[in-house]
Amino acid sequence: MNEQVKEYLEKYPSEIVDLFNSLRHIVFESVLSAPKEILWAKLPSYYVGESFVRLIPFKDHINVEAKAIIEYKEALSEYKVTPKGMLQIFTSQDIPVDMLKQIFDETFN
Repeated sequence: MNEQVKEYLEKYPSEIVDLFNSLRHIVFESVLSAPKEILWAKLPSYYVGESFVRLIPFKDHINVEAKAIIEYKEALSEYKVTPKGMLQIFTSQDIPVDMLKQIFDETFN
């Protein structure tokens, strides 16, 4: 894990860090070559070329920013999708692993 991202996560509770790590793992599983992990505008971001996914932690959830999310809004009906097209996953929710793999694959390709 990028050292800046690791330091950024230190201020969050362990439930958020665990959720973040699970989502980060899905990002890396979704592409053939490892994405570039950086803090962009102080937000953990994963780039493949010009395409990106951002995992934005909050105190009780993580916002997932990926351009393909909006195409899956109906399928993600049990989750909140913000007006800006970000998927909110709360610590109390299951992670839609298979759907996120599709979303990340479509976003990066």
